[in-house]
Amino acid sequence: MTTHAFARTTAGLAMLGAGALIISGCAATTPDAGGDAGGDGGDGGDKTVITITTFGTFGYDDLYKEYEAANPGITIEATNIDTGGNARTDAFTKIAAGSGLSDIVAIEEGWLGAIMEVSDKFVDLRDYGIEDRKADWVDWKYAQATDSSDRVIGYGTDIGPTGVCYNSAAFAAAGLPTDRAEVATLLEGDWEHYFEVGADYVAKTGKAWYDHSGFVWNSMVNQLDEGYYTADGELNVEGNAALKERFELLGAATEGGQSAAQSAWDWNGGKSFVDGTFATFVCPGWMLGVVKGQVEAGGGDASTGWDFADVFPGGAGNWGGAFLSIPETSKNKEEAAKLADWLTQPEQQVKQFEAAGSFPSTLDAQQVLASDDAPNAFFNDAPVGEILAGRAEGVVAQFKGPDDSLIQENVFGAALTLLDKGDLDTAGAWAKALELLKEQVK
Repeated sequence: MTTHAFARTTAGLAMLGAGALIISGCAATTPDAGGDAGGDGGDGGDKTVITITTFGTFGYDDLYKEYEAANPGITIEATNIDTGGNARTDAFTKIAAGSGLSDIVAIEEGWLGAIMEVSDKFVDLRDYGIEDRKADWVDWKYAQATDSSDRVIGYGTDIGPTGVCYNSAAFAAAGLPTDRAEVATLLEGDWEHYFEVGADYVAKTGKAWYDHSGFVWNSMVNQLDEGYYTADGELNVEGNAALKERFELLGAATEGGQSAAQSAWDWNGGKSFVDGTFATFVCPGWMLGVVKGQVEAGGGDASTGWDFADVFPGGAGNWGGAFLSIPETSKNKEEAAKLADWLTQPEQQVKQFEAAGSFPSTLDAQQVLASDDAPNAFFNDAPVGEILAGRAEGVVAQFKGPDDSLIQENVFGAALTLLDKGDLDTAGAWAKALELLKEQVK
């Protein structure tokens, strides 16, 4: 780890405040399990205690119990952090302190680039046989967790193929089709077309089309061949015509009343998912669990009318995904590797999907879900596994640089919040983003 990398990482922590727009894979507000991470692990009497820290909704609760039952000498102590952004802060604070990390740490795709700058703080999983499983994963997932020295520091969990969640009651009120196949036909096309349908919806109902600009923007950026960084790691914001063009397209829609100006990860305590505040929502697989949780928190249920369509503006896109890594500070590296390996096997990834909607990164698990048209009762019996398997075709994750999540959250997230509130117009929001970029990314 270089002094420069460490300084940039710790400086970035100060910018990840609680009020920032947190955009992360696998993010929600319901913990997987309680307990104290315990940092170093160790023996609990005649048992080995393995600590693990995840974030959002990983769907691991039952898997922990299953593993403990099959391995009587193992006790798992699990800690769950509410969002990926807060998990990043927690991880880097402990890396800076040199202690406190769990035996297994979940790392989100959006801040994997920053982790790669301190990758020597994590175990090379080739020492624990991960190369024997290389063919299990989609090739780009395995490559993402490989550092510049060819050390592999993460077992891949999920990826984030994306479709559109929509409220059928809201669509019906606007005279739009509600059948998911017809909705897919309606929304097929590019982002310009999506916003054209949104403008029609706003004109007919006076209500917003999407929840807030930040999530839509994240999805738009993720579809570019290169986002905030070039593939070789150079910052790629100023002078990026493709990025600015998409920002202006989104800005025009937001200025036209299509954004409900919601707070990320809040949505008025879930009520905005129930009262028709907005009609569509960008949904990578892991976000399905978020939608369900928010609807229920807001007093709704399956009858509220949310459905899931096999379509996404601009085509295939990936948002999110995570890895399980083992810090060098772990005192239980071998047992931690066994658990992380087991949790990411195809059979367990299918169970994780069933529990939390997290779409697998292993090929065998993807094939199981591709052939599974089991209906999801909450989403109007949508065959979500089959839909996401189709949405995953052609998905390749974009390179994420060391400050990628910071740029999304604290640079563009902050500027788009001002746009949503009407405090800035599109040109002013773009200028604000460039100003924040210069202040926060050195």
